Amino acid sequence: MSPLRILAVAVALVATPLVVHAQREKLPPDDLDIVERKWPDAKKSNTGIRYVVEVAGTAPILQPGDMVMVNYTGAFLNGKVFDQMHDKLHPFMFRVDRGLVIDGWDQILQLMRPGDKWIVIVPPELAYGRRGSPPKVPPYATLVFEMEILGVKKDT
Repeated sequence: MSPLRILAVAVALVATPLVVHAQREKLPPDDLDIVERKWPDAKKSNTGIRYVVEVAGTAPILQPGDMVMVNYTGAFLNGKVFDQMHDKLHPFMFRVDRGLVIDGWDQILQLMRPGDKWIVIVPPELAYGRRGSPPKVPPYATLVFEMEILGVKKDT
């Protein structure tokens, strides 16, 4: 192999992780700064969602099609709450990965277990994107959810 070709391969190998990282970062730069300051230990999913495990459940991970029961608080990065559901008798119920909630929820729930309580930071494109959800959620809003998985009903 020629020295020029070896150099090209070496440059490609070094640059690839940087390009891949840039493609995966979905938080706007200003929001990323806030998130990194407020939640420095937040983990990052492969789709760009940040999360902090506050309480870890022990049941099996949720699967597409599971009927999940969730209590949550939805807020903006500044802490202003835009939505919440906290009712252990009548929690928010829906099927995972059926397009019934924002993409960020469908994605992160497939990493969660019943009993989990997480802080989940959803980038705008995995939330309501450029349209927002008027009048509560403006366009391009990064959303922060405190989510608690109360239970699951498996399809049988």
